[in-house]
Amino acid sequence: MKITNYIYLHGFASSPSSAKAQYLRNRFADCQISLKIPDLNRGDFSHLTITRQLEQVATEFPSQETPLVLIGSSLGGLTAAILAQQYPQVQRLVLLAPAFGFMKLWLSYLGDERVRQWQESGYLSVYHYGEERSLPLHYQFAIDAACYDDAQLQRAIPTLILHGRNDEVIPVRVSRDYARSRSHVQLIELNSDHGLMDVMPQIWQPIQEFCQI
Repeated sequence: MKITNYIYLHGFASSPSSAKAQYLRNRFADCQISLKIPDLNRGDFSHLTITRQLEQVATEFPSQETPLVLIGSSLGGLTAAILAQQYPQVQRLVLLAPAFGFMKLWLSYLGDERVRQWQESGYLSVYHYGEERSLPLHYQFAIDAACYDDAQLQRAIPTLILHGRNDEVIPVRVSRDYARSRSHVQLIELNSDHGLMDVMPQIWQPIQEFCQI
């Protein structure tokens, strides 16, 4: 029986040391399972793109014969879903408040004037929760993100989505729409916000059952 590998992808402006990442690492460790958590900032958040994340995470994959489960939070969830579309060895997905439609939502939140300033100046100041300070993000992030369309994610891979009903960043309706058109997706809604930190014990149980840990 082949051993399954597990990789956790943290969210936008977050890090492997986030409370959520460490909580899950500890729960997997309790089950004698190693949870790999790559740093998607790669020491250069300012030039982050989804394409860079995809390429980086792919280098963490084991041999093609090894089953793989990806767990992704927010933008890490979107990244995980794209990777699952591209790599057959990804056999299950666990998505925590996945950032489907991220750029459309974010650009709307920023407003036309701030987006124009971002494009003209080249950089937008973004608060990075992992660094606990604001960092500049290059406009190439927006250009690159426009290349990825959620509608293209159609591979029928078993997927568990956990999303807070009070999510103030990525509305739960985004996950509802995604699950409604894909019979292989199970959506669990929780009374929480985008961070989901107040419901982590409730999240761990369905993750265990879904991953058959």
